[in-house]
Amino acid sequence: MTVDPRQLQEAVARFVRAFGLHQPGQTPCGRPIPVSEAHALAELAREGELRQAELVHRLRLEKSTTSRIVAQLTGRGWAERDRAPDDGRGVLVRLTPAGRAAAEQLAAARQTRFESALSRIPEVERESVLHALSLLTEAVDES
Repeated sequence: MTVDPRQLQEAVARFVRAFGLHQPGQTPCGRPIPVSEAHALAELAREGELRQAELVHRLRLEKSTTSRIVAQLTGRGWAERDRAPDDGRGVLVRLTPAGRAAAEQLAAARQTRFESALSRIPEVERESVLHALSLLTEAVDES
């Protein structure tokens, strides 16, 4: 079966809309926080603290965009910045207790959303779905 690139484009667009990724002011699980901030919270919660430069890399965003996200998280009282002890120019970012609580709430909402989606996929198809998403991610990364 030949697949036209437009079919992939339409399938991805339907997925983006169905998952709510086209609504930048809230997460796909319906939380009133920009998706980019939610991703930053998740990375910081996973690692404890990160250099801002590493956060740029992990989020795949520009330095200025990541800096703005960190400033927003700091403004919400969810993160704090410090100079990196081994590099005067480096900036470490870590979550505050309020940020950890926000990250935990987001993680719980995300877990619920993914459990719900996964439960609607026939069990015999689940590995295929994960494999297809991995292949698509790798293909996009390489292009």
